Amino acid sequence: IFASEEMNPEDFYSDDEMIITISHFGYIKRTPLTEFRTQNRGGVGAKGSQTRDEDFVEYIYPATNHNYMLFFTQKGKCYWLKVYEIPEGTKTSKGRAIQNLLNIDSDDSITAFVRVLTLDDEEYINSNYLVFGTQSGVVKKTLLEAYSRPRQNGVIAIGLREDDQVISVRLTDGKKDIIMANRNGRAIRFNEEDVRPMGRTATGVKGMTLDEDGEDYVIGMICMDPDSKDTILVVSEQGYGKRTMLNDEDGEPVYRITYRGGKGVKTLNITEKTGKLVAIKSVTDDNDLMIINKSGITIRVKISDIRTMGRATQGVRLINLEKRNDEIASVCKVNSEEEIDEVETVLPEDVDSEENFTDEVSE
Repeated sequence: IFASEEMNPEDFYSDDEMIITISHFGYIKRTPLTEFRTQNRGGVGAKGSQTRDEDFVEYIYPATNHNYMLFFTQKGKCYWLKVYEIPEGTKTSKGRAIQNLLNIDSDDSITAFVRVLTLDDEEYINSNYLVFGTQSGVVKKTLLEAYSRPRQNGVIAIGLREDDQVISVRLTDGKKDIIMANRNGRAIRFNEEDVRPMGRTATGVKGMTLDEDGEDYVIGMICMDPDSKDTILVVSEQGYGKRTMLNDEDGEPVYRITYRGGKGVKTLNITEKTGKLVAIKSVTDDNDLMIINKSGITIRVKISDIRTMGRATQGVRLINLEKRNDEIASVCKVNSEEEIDEVETVLPEDVDSEENFTDEVSE
């Protein structure tokens, strides 16, 4: 008979390749990669998961059973799951609610998550960082090593000031450009090296100065390679949006690089017609956009149909909300329906920065 300390649950699970899917309403599952390889070409979002009514698959990405998922809450806590601890499901099953898999307080909710390859490799956890963005414009960078000791009841991931909340968490290599955007249509771009590493429970430093109208807040944070060819997409409450290059064809910044803490530059010309900014995403032509209105209607738009424009322009109308007396509640970047074939690519070895879990607009 083996001694109990010799029995590691991981020993019962081979490090098989999996596809993790997470729905907009927070349902998660893992599905063996082999199941996708035997399927006909078709969208995981459209033909795949049988989610709740009006729910849809928001994230699809590769992992192996021994990888970790880190989950972060609005109130600044961090929770862990090994991939093999995520319930296995078929390509068409709904999955389980994340809230039911973790010991999250009833008045808290998941706002971001990150997949990491391992928490046991000293070189890996000491060369990658977690960058946090909060609603009040605070940014914090901490070595992944500080989050490498899982606790069932979670740990404090960031010290939040009163009335602040986490809106985004990204895994980085320490050399990304950070872009934060506020409700009033401005964005600030600064290099991650401007943010010194801090301890796990630290509050962080000012990333963006908000307007003093009492209604302004940060609506999103993205991290991009300084020379990235991805475009930045912004969307407003009344359905206006546009894509802008991070840098122009000569490599000159379209979003100029400043020091952290400033007010930023105009990213969308906010008017009564456009409404306030609700989302900022880094996107490619291979992505689709899911737009969820406050009335519950969901619309899918191809990113490739949204033309690239200048930084300070008003953008184009993505959806017409005037007749409906409606507003956009949430915007999500998803894989295009044709991208299922891409699932068969080799699992990534590098830093994998995940999208934040949701961009719900605070009422």
